[in-house]
Parts: sequence; C-alpha cells; structure tokens
Amino acid sequence: MTEQGVRWTAEQVLALAPDDASRKAGARLGGAGPWSQTGGSASGAVWGLCKGSGSKPYRTVVDLSGPAYKCSCPSRKFPCKHALGLLLLRAAEGLGTPAGTPAGDQAEAPDWAAEWLTARAEKAARPAAGGPGRAVPADAEAARKRAERRAARISAGVTELEQRLADLVRDGLAGQERAGYAAWEETAARMVDAQAPGLAARVRELGTIPSCGTGWPARMLEEAALLHLLDRAWLGVSGLPEPLAATVRSRLGLQPRTEGEAVRDRWLVLAQYDTASPDGRLITRRTWLRGLTGGRPALVLDFGPPGRPPGLALPVGLVLEAEARFRPGSAGLRADLGEGFAPPAPCPAAPTGVSTGAALEAYGAALREDPWLESWPVVLGPVVPIPGGGHGGRHGGKGGQEAAEAWQLADAEGTSALPVPLTGAGSRPGSGLWQLAALSGGGPLTVFGECGHRGFTPLTAWQPDSSEPVVLG
Repeated sequence: MTEQGVRWTAEQVLALAPDDASRKAGARLGGAGPWSQTGGSASGAVWGLCKGSGSKPYRTVVDLSGPAYKCSCPSRKFPCKHALGLLLLRAAEGLGTPAGTPAGDQAEAPDWAAEWLTARAEKAARPAAGGPGRAVPADAEAARKRAERRAARISAGVTELEQRLADLVRDGLAGQERAGYAAWEETAARMVDAQAPGLAARVRELGTIPSCGTGWPARMLEEAALLHLLDRAWLGVSGLPEPLAATVRSRLGLQPRTEGEAVRDRWLVLAQYDTASPDGRLITRRTWLRGLTGGRPALVLDFGPPGRPPGLALPVGLVLEAEARFRPGSAGLRADLGEGFAPPAPCPAAPTGVSTGAALEAYGAALREDPWLESWPVVLGPVVPIPGGGHGGRHGGKGGQEAAEAWQLADAEGTSALPVPLTGAGSRPGSGLWQLAALSGGGPLTVFGECGHRGFTPLTAWQPDSSEPVVLG
C-alpha cells in the first residue's frame, strides 16, 4: 500500500477518509496548530498529540507499512480525523522522511506509540495460522484484502467516470462554458470517494479548460480522450505489461507495489518552479535534475499547502552528489532524493545539449512508455531563438500559459531538423521568451525545458562559454 519513506500527497491522504465528513474534519487538523510532540521514523511510522475538547490530548500513531492507525479518541471511524490530520501534517512537513529532519522530528517514538508499533512488528514476524507451510503474515493478508477492496472501489469510480465522459460526448461541448465548474468538481469528489486521487486531479483540470480562452474545445476533447484511455487501461490493467501497469497505477494515485531503482550520481539542478492545483489547495514544486555521469533525467516533486511553500529548495546550477530512488512507472522520471554524499557545489560548465530532432525523438519514445506524459525534459543546444510577432498570441496550454505563436528554437548548426515551437516560459506567460531573445542577441544558446505536444517550454538558458544558468520568466 505504501513505500516507506515516500511522502504522500494531500490528495492521497484524503482518499483514505471513510466519508466526506471525515475528510473535511481531517483537513482542518492538517496544520501544526493543534499538534504537539509530533515525530516520525524512516521505517514508516508517525505520531503526535492532538489537542481536542477534553483536558488530555488524543494520542495518534500511524504505521504507514499497513497502513494502520491507532488513536485514543472515541471515534469509530477508520481512519479517524486525527489520523488523517497527522498524515496531512506529514505531507506538508515531512515528519520522519529520510530527505530531512524537521524541527518536530524525533529519533525515538514515545512509550505509548512505541508499545503499539512493537506489538505490530512482533505480530507481523509470527507465521500465520495453518502450519509451517503458510509463512504469510496475517497483516500481509489483511493488506491484500484492503488492496482488493480499494481496487473494486476504483473500478466502480472509473465506470461512473466513463458514463460522465460518454454524456459529455453525446451532449457536445458547446454548453460547457455555460455549465460551469461545479459539475466537474462534484465528479472529482466522487473520484476521491473511489480512492483514485489521480483521476480526481485530472477531472478538476478538465473542468477548468472551458474558461481558458480561444481553442478550448479542442483541448477539452484531447483531455477527455486521455482520461478515457486511462479509464480503459485501469479496467484492463491485469493484462498490461508490468511497466505500463505500474504507470497506470501511479497515474490513478496508487502507491508503487515495489521499491524503485536507486541511482547514485552527481545531479545537476536544471530548473525548479511551483504550480498550484486547480482548487488552490496544494502547491507542487517541480525540480528537474540530470545525472552528470549517467545522463539520466529525474523529476523530484514536493508539496505544500497555500501560504507554506514546499520544503525542498535547490538553486538552479548546483550539483549535488546523492542517491535518487526512481519510482516505477511514469516513464522512469519520478524520483525521491535520498542520502547526500557531498556538499552541493556549482557546476563548472553548461550541460551538453542535443538537436531539436533528437529532442522530439526522445519525447516520442517516452510517450510509448507513458501515453499520459505531458512533457519530457530536454537540454537543447546550440540553438537560436527565432522571435515571432505580437506578444504571445492567443491563450493556450495548461496552467494558463499562452501559446507563443511563431516563436521557435532552431538548431544553430543548420541541421535538417525542423525548429520546435515555443510556449510561454517561467511564471509569467511569454515573459521568458523575450528574455531568451535578449540573452541570445541572435547567437546560439543552450536551453533546458519541457518538450510536449504543444511545443517546447524553455525554463533555463546558458550563454556560450558560460556556466552560469539564467532562469527564464
């Protein structure tokens, strides 16, 4: 059900709630205010005291290897709102994660938590009833049954979503601008109830498209088709090759079944930026890395609620020697940073780039592994930006970025590869494009960005003979 040491997102936590009331109550307890003596261990346990209406705080402990929950509150719901609040606090602050040691972290659990955790460990170590031929722990069998129940709930949610998409196609897209966002938010809530937070996020994004300006019907049809493809993939997941099945499970928001590959390298920080979820309740920090030895790209995600930025902050251009553990699925991009082996240091040179043709080939190969992949990280170079007319053209793309009509990046060495179209860069759509042109002055640059089906979004640039990165936007 979970990979120890991997921080769950807020949506994954809320998907565990037994009902909507528990979800709302748990969300109110997701901040540090009511909590004291919080802590966690790298082995996958978190604990804390939550102030309630009585004189004594409630003792709450969660074993993420199950997951399993223990709380001194009188609630008969499972998990209770205090367990949900503690897990949300962990999602925001990283209690007990190997990547850092927050102020509230503790090396050892208090007696009341340690007693319960020890009893669980001893029970798991005992062979199950039925003789020496059965060595499967009872907790493993219970976890299997919980996984089956969740799979059934997800399948029911997917079937309901398929009906919603069929209604959309039958009724047509013309009325979506007038229909508003409320109906899609209700559908997203149903996907959360089905314990499929990944589907909920995609549904919310689908519902925002009609308010995104010119060209929205085509984009909405594209996203609906991708959502339909994901639904059908889940309903037939048992017949898929395991790498693709792992991608499908991760896209729905399930934790990986197996531990991913660990890669030690010197990782160059290529870019880092924040995005907000459609409902504004979650900030996602995306950090792009590249292994200087192996050349492997890595995407590290960190999360935080509004007003509290994610904890991971890595300046662009630094190199850190560390172990990255890659998660199964998602075209092998998603990784979690582990132990560091040396202090971060500036990179002595700009990264080596590839041609525009090689970039498009790499993106196409990644799509074969993950059809829902929005973009692929690419370092282009040497390339020359070709500015277009106007100030970015019509609205387009995800997250409010504008389509930069007529802007392109062309190979500086005059290869036969076609130029790639550019989309807006940085946090201000279109602003990074003029910055890119100014840096170039008509000359070649090395540019890192995300290559997707709508074009190339430049994020960082290097001038010739310079190791200093320039963050665009």
